[in-house]
Amino acid sequence: MAKFIFVSGGVTSSLGKGIISASLAKLLQARGLRVTIQKFDPYINVDPGTLNPYEHGECYVTEDGAETDLDLGHYERFLNIFTSQANNVTTGRIYQTVINKEREGAFLGKTVQVVPHITDEIKRRMKLLGNEGFDIVITEIGGTVGDIESLPFVEAVRQLQWELPEDDCLVVHLTLVPYLKAAKELKTKPTQHSVKLLSENGVHPDIIVCRTERPLSPELKRKIALFCNVKQEAVIEAADASTIYEVPLAMMREKLDVICLKKLNISQFNEPELGLWKEFLDKLKYPKSKVNIGLIGKYIELQDAYKSILEAFVHAGAMNECKVEVVNIHSEFITAENVAEKMESLDGLLVAPGFGHRGIEGKIIAVQYAREHKLPFFGICLGMQMSVIEYARHVLGLEGAHSTEMNADTNHPVIDLMEEQKKITSKGGTMRLGTYVCEIEEGSLAHRIYGSTKINERHRHRWEFNNHYLKAMEKSGLKASGKNPESELVEIVELNDHPFFIGVQYHPELKSTVENPHPIFVHFIKAAKDFAEKSTSVRNPALHGEMI
Repeated sequence: MAKFIFVSGGVTSSLGKGIISASLAKLLQARGLRVTIQKFDPYINVDPGTLNPYEHGECYVTEDGAETDLDLGHYERFLNIFTSQANNVTTGRIYQTVINKEREGAFLGKTVQVVPHITDEIKRRMKLLGNEGFDIVITEIGGTVGDIESLPFVEAVRQLQWELPEDDCLVVHLTLVPYLKAAKELKTKPTQHSVKLLSENGVHPDIIVCRTERPLSPELKRKIALFCNVKQEAVIEAADASTIYEVPLAMMREKLDVICLKKLNISQFNEPELGLWKEFLDKLKYPKSKVNIGLIGKYIELQDAYKSILEAFVHAGAMNECKVEVVNIHSEFITAENVAEKMESLDGLLVAPGFGHRGIEGKIIAVQYAREHKLPFFGICLGMQMSVIEYARHVLGLEGAHSTEMNADTNHPVIDLMEEQKKITSKGGTMRLGTYVCEIEEGSLAHRIYGSTKINERHRHRWEFNNHYLKAMEKSGLKASGKNPESELVEIVELNDHPFFIGVQYHPELKSTVENPHPIFVHFIKAAKDFAEKSTSVRNPALHGEMI
C-alpha cells in the first residue's frame, strides 16, 4: 500500500502549494521512490475546461484528454511523468458522482449527506492512485483553510488521519510569515492562526512550510514550533526564489524530504540523484546569450494564461544556454501602422492559442510581419490557424478569408469547425482533447525537429484547417508537413522559403519538461539565436570585425 502526504495551505492563496508539492515529489523520486501527485480543487465546476483564463489561468490537458488545473503542469514538468484524469478532482466531480449514485438507488433510500457520503467519495478518490503501484501519493488540497468550500476536503483528511496507520499518512501545511517593513520584523501570527484554524477542524499538521521573504531565525522557528505543536525541525523555511526550479534544492537543504520519510517510517532510500536537475539550473542561471521572443496573445497581463508556454521557453532556453526574454505584446493593440515598431527588437515571434474574436486581426498582422521579414515564427493552435488565414489573404489573394469561429459567413472559410463538433451543444469536455497521432513528411522542417515520421501530441480545439484549400496552399508554398493518419486533419504547416516558420494545431508546450524540453521550442530558440546573431552583425558590424 502507498503512503499518503496531504499538502494544505493557509492565510492566502497563491502561496505555491503546487510548487512545494512538486518539489517534495521530485526529491522523493530522486531518492528512488515511486511518487505521484494529485490536486483536489474545491470549486463546483466539474473541471477547469469551461473557466475563463482570467478566473483560473490556463487549462492543462493530460494525455488521456482530461482538462485539469495548471498545477498538473508543474507536476509533469518536475517529475517527467504523465498525469491523468485521476490526478485532478473537483468538488463538482465529487458531487456529480454522488448524485448519480443516488439517482441509481445505490444508497438504498438513505439521506445523502456531506458526511459520510461526500467525504467517503473524496476519500475513495484520494486513495485511488494508491493502488497503482506508487510508494507515495501526494495530495494537494486547493484553496485556503477556512474557506467554506474546502471544509469537506479537510474533513476527509481528518478521517483518513484517523483511519490509516499513523505512519501511512502525514500533513504538510503551507503558510505565510510576512515581513512588516514598518516594524522591521517577520510576523508569525498569521501562521499561528492558520494552524489553529486547521486544528479546529481536526487536522493537525506534521510539518509547517513557511513562505517568507526573509530568512527565519532559529528563535522564530522555535516560536512557530511551540505555538503550532510541531517539532522545530518540522518548521521549514521556503524563501522566495529567483526561479521555481530552485525550490527542490532549497527544500532539500531544509531536509523536507528526510523529515517526511522519517515520519512515514521509510528507511530504505537512496541519496537523491539530481545531477540532471543541477545541470539544467546551471545553464539556466549562467546563459551565454540572450534572445527576445514576442508572445502575442490577448491574456498577456495574466501570465498564468500562458504558464506552460513560458515554462517551455525556460526549458528550451537552458538547452540552448540562452536567456529567453519574453516580450508580452497584446494582440488587440497591434495595427499595420505600429507593427514594425513593436517587432523591430524581436528575435522570434510566438502567436499564442486562445478562443474568440478579440485581438484576431492583430495576430494576423503580426504573422504577416514575421513571414515577410523572415522573423522566426511559431504558431500554436489558434496561432497556427492565424498563419493559415494570413497566408490565404495576402499570398493566395482570398479576400476576407477567415475562420468560421470568428466569421460564420466568410466566403473563404480556410479554418472551419470540425465535422464531429457540428452537432455538439454542450461546452464542457467536448473538444478534440488529449493525445493523437501525427504523421510527418520526411525532409520537412518538422521532420528535422522531431527526427521521426510519427509523433503523439496533445490537442484542445474545435476548429481545423479546411482541406478544401490544401492544394492551393501547398502549390503556393505553405506546406502541410504533418497530418493525422485517420482524419487527415492538418496538424503542422510550414513555409518552404523561410528560415523558421511553423504552426501546429496541437499544444507542444504541454509536454515540455526539465529533463525533456520540447524539440519545437528548442529549435525555435535556436533559430531565434541565429536570427539575433545575424541582426547584431547587420546593426553593429564593428562587433564582427567589419569596417563601419
